[in-house]
Amino acid sequence: MIGVPERSGRVNAISDQDIDSAYKELGYLDPRFEQLRERLGTPDPFHFPDGGRTVDSNFAGMVMHILAQQIATRVALVIYDRLVTATGGTPTPETVLMLDVEQLKAIGTSHSKATYVRSFAEAVSSGQLVIDQMDSVSDKDAEESLTRVKGIGPWSAEMFLIHQLRRSDILPAGDLGIRAAIRNLDSLPEVPSIDEVRARGEAWKPYRTYAAALLWRSLSEPAAAALDRSEEA
Repeated sequence: MIGVPERSGRVNAISDQDIDSAYKELGYLDPRFEQLRERLGTPDPFHFPDGGRTVDSNFAGMVMHILAQQIATRVALVIYDRLVTATGGTPTPETVLMLDVEQLKAIGTSHSKATYVRSFAEAVSSGQLVIDQMDSVSDKDAEESLTRVKGIGPWSAEMFLIHQLRRSDILPAGDLGIRAAIRNLDSLPEVPSIDEVRARGEAWKPYRTYAAALLWRSLSEPAAAALDRSEEA
C-alpha cells in the first residue's frame, strides 16, 4: 500500500516519493486535500523536531511525548535533555527508576508528569508493557496498551504512533488543532466534537496521518485560528 512505511531496523524507511504518492492517494479520496496539498505542499507526516534524540529507542520516544504534554516542543526538548544528563544517557526504564519524583521535578517537569514518567518506566520494567515490540503491534492494540498506563492519554499515544512508530493511518481526533482545522475546512459554525472528527476521518483511511499533517499545517495560514494542541487526559 502506498505510503505505509516498512520497517528497516528500528526506523521506518519511507521515501519522499512514497510520501508524495500517499498525499496524492488522499487527494483522490477527498479532493479538498488535493487542494490543500497544492497550496501547502507535502509535509513529512512522521517528523518530530527532536533532532533524532529518540529515534533508536521506543522507550525514550514515549518519555518525550509524555514530557511534551501541554507544553511547547522546544520546552519539552530542554527538559528531555536534562533527563538525559540525569540518567547518564538515553533514558531506560532502569535509569529513570533510579530517580524519585523530586529528582524528576528538579529537571523542570511538573509533579504529575514526574509520576507519569515513573509509572511508564515501571510498566515497561515489570513487563506490563513491552514497548520494544510495539513496532509489530496493530495501531489499535498499541494505543490500548499505552493508554492503560497512568498518564498516557489518547493524544500522547497517537503522537507516539505517528512520530515514533511512523504509522500512516492515525487521526488524533481529540487534538484541538485538528478540530479547528476541520472547522475551517468544512466552514462549520463551531469546532466539531471528537466523534464528529472520527466520523469525517473514515473517508480518509488508510492515510489519516497524512490528512492530520495537512490539517495541522493549514493552521499556520493567516486566516486560521491559533489554537494550541493539547493532551486529552
